[in-house]
Amino acid sequence: MIRTCLAIWVLTAFLGTVPGTPQTAAPQPGLASSTQAPATPASIQETNDAFVQKISRQIAGHEQEPAGKVFKNIQNLKTTPAGRLLLIMNRGYSQALGVTCTYCHAEQDFSSDEKRPKRAAREMATMHRSINDQLSKMQNLDPNPQGHFINCSTCHRGAVDPLSSDR
Repeated sequence: MIRTCLAIWVLTAFLGTVPGTPQTAAPQPGLASSTQAPATPASIQETNDAFVQKISRQIAGHEQEPAGKVFKNIQNLKTTPAGRLLLIMNRGYSQALGVTCTYCHAEQDFSSDEKRPKRAAREMATMHRSINDQLSKMQNLDPNPQGHFINCSTCHRGAVDPLSSDR
């Protein structure tokens, strides 16, 4: 169930925006100074794509191996192929929050847990799995051939703060 949900979520993120997702992203600390305009979704995606290209070159030949063997400090998605993990991060997590990779990851050491947003994302992933487990047990929901599930975009819709009023 979780793999199916992740696959649908990644495909939705990869093939197009989720309905209701805003086309602008929240400004990020470190991405724009007070004299620059906030980063646009295109520049955020370009930044993330550059990180993914760099990491893809580093793991060349190991894309189908489990992420837990290829990368350090993987706590969730350990058995996911390393190449797919990059896609999930780039087209899933970062787009759902409208952020660059370095919002959660230390640029020089992606395995580091020094940033609070990375630790929070891990806690949110645990909550996400719990909610999806409960949804899969519900018997009185309208039938849905794809199943009932949530993902980061369900609440965040391209914003770090899901409660922000500018959506």
